[in-house]
Amino acid sequence: MLKTILAISGRPGLYKLVSRGHNALIVESLDAQKKRTPAFASDRITSLADIAMYTDDEEVPLRDVFNAIKKQEDGKACAIAPKKASSKELRDWMGTVLPTFDRDRVHDSDIKKLIQWYNILIENGIDFEEDLKPTEGDNVDDREK
Repeated sequence: MLKTILAISGRPGLYKLVSRGHNALIVESLDAQKKRTPAFASDRITSLADIAMYTDDEEVPLRDVFNAIKKQEDGKACAIAPKKASSKELRDWMGTVLPTFDRDRVHDSDIKKLIQWYNILIENGIDFEEDLKPTEGDNVDDREK
């Protein structure tokens, strides 16, 4: 499911891939408005399935991080408010979710975005656990940071 959920640089929130047009993707915002808009090739579009988080040892796929958060938060939205939390609170929280996260390369803004994305996915009932099963053609080395 995370393959069809997109982050578009310069646009807030997350988007669901609805259709592919001739020169653009048609995406729908994952907010209350559910507004459909085109996303062009010039936009920097990234599938959540292609994102990974830096750790001390390796990169951990975002779906694994989301599942760790879901386990910690009992399947509910995050209790921590990303906009109001201090740097120490964010890093302490991240340490409980992913103890080996790379404290030098993972910035506070990354943690805030992670929390916001997780809350959006939970609010929209998007199941990211189904992405745990690898499908044919998946290549771990193709993931972006």
